[in-house]
Amino acid sequence: MQLRYSFRVYPNGPQRAALARAFGCTRVVFNDALRVREAARAAGEPFPKTGDLSKLLITEAKKTGDRSWLGDVSAVVLQQSLRDLDTAYRNFFDGLKGKRPHTGAPRFKSRKDNRQAVRFTANARWRITSSGELALPKIGDVRVKWSRALPSLPSTVTVIKDAAGRYFASFVVETDPTPLPETESVVGIDLGLGHFAVLSDGTKIDAPRFLRRAEKKLKKAQKDLSRKVKGSTNRDKAKGKVARAHAQVADARREFHHQLSTRVIRENQAVAVEDLAVKGLARTRLAKSVHDAGWAAFVAMLEYKAALFGRTFIRIGRFEPTSQVCCVCGVKDGPKPLHVRVWECQGCGAVLDRDINAAVNIAKAAGLAVSACGAQVRPVRVPAQRCEAGTHRDGRPTVAGIPAL
Repeated sequence: MQLRYSFRVYPNGPQRAALARAFGCTRVVFNDALRVREAARAAGEPFPKTGDLSKLLITEAKKTGDRSWLGDVSAVVLQQSLRDLDTAYRNFFDGLKGKRPHTGAPRFKSRKDNRQAVRFTANARWRITSSGELALPKIGDVRVKWSRALPSLPSTVTVIKDAAGRYFASFVVETDPTPLPETESVVGIDLGLGHFAVLSDGTKIDAPRFLRRAEKKLKKAQKDLSRKVKGSTNRDKAKGKVARAHAQVADARREFHHQLSTRVIRENQAVAVEDLAVKGLARTRLAKSVHDAGWAAFVAMLEYKAALFGRTFIRIGRFEPTSQVCCVCGVKDGPKPLHVRVWECQGCGAVLDRDINAAVNIAKAAGLAVSACGAQVRPVRVPAQRCEAGTHRDGRPTVAGIPAL
């Protein structure tokens, strides 16, 4: 399977200028190719092929005075920008055909975009030096902070600059799954807002609410930005502060997701989650809290880590009535308001915690054998009805508690 490894890189002044040139040249080639193809579409002509675009917009353009500066960067990153456009069109048309989730049509790139990136393939002859630096053509040896070793030699590297002005080197490498020792425990997970995750064994993980906790700092940074004159240097500095504040929130959330997903996968042989309608919930008054939780990113981590470590990952349908069914007797009591966190089953009388009960039902819907005792807050004694038939201790049948003659 393929995994992406990202490392922080620290280019010096000349290297940052060289990367800025590379970002700008790839953006220009991408926009020129998009403009040519859109003109062909408007004229009713077939799309120009990538080879023809490469000859026209890269090889021939370097010989002109308007585009001679394209020769200041590696030709490989310019070729990759054309391939990125092909991928964007392919994803767009596949979305129209229903082969994948719908995506918008390719758009023109701007130098003001939050994310800038260039990709070097093996043809660019980039390498990792003996001193641990990343040697990039026409950029130089860039210092990298290696946090872990790469499992195999990557064929491509993507250099990314984010909105906070940080640089990253991203590698996609092939790695073999490394199964963990098998365990008997299985778990169902109910994701929520009051608690980020509730497990079927009764464990509750509080929601960190990273965005809510940082709102005061973000508000101050955004207010400072709004007071700066547009186009000024101070406004650019204030914009960087806002971006760095948001990056800190995103990094903290991602670290929390990684730690929790790794722990869940290591401790359980099978994991079941519910397929939540995140886009629908993001249109409600709970939108900020839903985005702050980041359920989709957490579930994606569970899925790929389960495949990596030899665990079973199951996603059940979003229309399963997990909060309406008693996990002890299976009686469906119907929908309940959100403020009802504990309820008593009308069938068996068990007093159930809403979230733990849902987690147990998620595991059962996925076919996992879990115990329902974790969902029960306290057992309630249910007296036998007087009209109920039973058996006397001497073996004779009884009716309404009276031994039969």
